[in-house]
Amino acid sequence: MKPIKEREKQLRESLANLDTKLHQIEAELEQPMPKDFEDRASEREEDEVLEGLGNAGLQKQRMINAALKRIKNGTYGDCVKCGNEISQERLDVLPYTPQCHICAN
Repeated sequence: MKPIKEREKQLRESLANLDTKLHQIEAELEQPMPKDFEDRASEREEDEVLEGLGNAGLQKQRMINAALKRIKNGTYGDCVKCGNEISQERLDVLPYTPQCHICAN
């Protein structure tokens, strides 16, 4: 089992990287629209993709923050639904997951 301090460090680093990416997305979305109609249409499509990435990033940010709260509360690694232990393999892949593989399906 990975030490909890190492898990916490991993989650905090992920949160910092995610924050950087979200700020980059926000800056890109704030760029003015081009005057050319075709360029504007292309820009709108790109903005929709960026908004989707931003929303996914915000969701992941909430999940990481929730995982950090579970670490603080001493419940990290326990499924929030059934209370069973989440496998280390699952936590290695999704360190912010709140559920065991059975409850997640």
